[in-house]
Amino acid sequence: MKFRMILFHLVVFLFLNKIISGITSPITPRIIYKHSLQLKTNVADLWWTTNEVEKEIIFELHINTTGWIALGISPAGGMNGADLGVGWIDQSGNIHFQDRYAFDTVIPILDNTTSDWFALQGCEQNGWTAIQFKRLFDTCDIMDVSIKSGTNNLIYAYGLIDPDTDITYHETRRGSRTLSLRSYNDPSLESKFTQLDYFDVRLNNYIIPPSDTIYACKIYKTPSNYSSKRHVIANQFLIESINQDFIHHILLYECNSMTRFDDSNLFEGVCDGSVSQIQLCSINIAIAWAVGGDYMIEYPEEAGYSIGGDLDVKYYMIQIHSNNPNQISSIQYNSCWIIKIFNSILDITDSSGIRFYISNQLRQYDIGYLTFGTDIRSTSLAIPPNVQNFIV
Repeated sequence: MKFRMILFHLVVFLFLNKIISGITSPITPRIIYKHSLQLKTNVADLWWTTNEVEKEIIFELHINTTGWIALGISPAGGMNGADLGVGWIDQSGNIHFQDRYAFDTVIPILDNTTSDWFALQGCEQNGWTAIQFKRLFDTCDIMDVSIKSGTNNLIYAYGLIDPDTDITYHETRRGSRTLSLRSYNDPSLESKFTQLDYFDVRLNNYIIPPSDTIYACKIYKTPSNYSSKRHVIANQFLIESINQDFIHHILLYECNSMTRFDDSNLFEGVCDGSVSQIQLCSINIAIAWAVGGDYMIEYPEEAGYSIGGDLDVKYYMIQIHSNNPNQISSIQYNSCWIIKIFNSILDITDSSGIRFYISNQLRQYDIGYLTFGTDIRSTSLAIPPNVQNFIV
């Protein structure tokens, strides 16, 4: 009886963990992991646990395919110089797993020094492939990338069939995330903030054109229903799942505090479409997200982002950068209405944006922002290369 109760609680824990973490894989992970992450909705999920004593990390990767799957550590987030574990399950249920290295944006070669990715278990189920594997933090192999403390760039990809002589080209079946694997803080759950007031800043069915790259902007008036100062304590990036392959980054700007617009005719469209208004709203970046970032951000418990009251900032501008290298102009999908099935071809529209959750109580401090980097504007602060310190 005691064993049954322990087994019951374990099953319940795994089930609840799957729900709250947004996991979509139908396969139950082999063990309980410290961390889990949905890499892409209904496509790829990842679990991992680090062992600082053994200096190793155990991964479990689930991808919606019966072909090969791969996870890699990249120096800069791309293929060039990436260290990858590539695996698949054959028709007999056997695991195949390879240590590979990418010299460039070509098929990664087999690591001809030492094999440092090790498969542990794996299976195929309901059209998904799941493989558990491990790797040392630092293998001392020139064809490997160390899993260091701090930020790591993960890449993943998959094919539709098992390799015959070599893995097939993944085409657009790939992605990346930027994570602190060894010191990861699981993002807060959306359910933690659902009882709070919120407001959204997002595009309104913006049509993504068949262009290689495009910047869409929309100016918003700050919420007028808060007569006194309030604190935003978390924000959620609302990226439509169908457009995840297009959205590269999202920025929220605070417009010039002296700026006043016609509130009935606020700009929305391609950012170059109204240079005068865009310049007035390209002053201070308040919120930023890019490919690889978490979708839910909770602020430090002692601070919040100020809105409402008599604050100087009266307008925001959201900027969303979309990449469309294949210059796709429409999407085709199957729709079912009663008993009639038909094909529809629609423009690619996007309503991605940011949701701000507002606390009922003010926190001790107001959040401020300091942006580091290189910019061409006269108001920017450029850090000279290869210096220990410098004077402004």
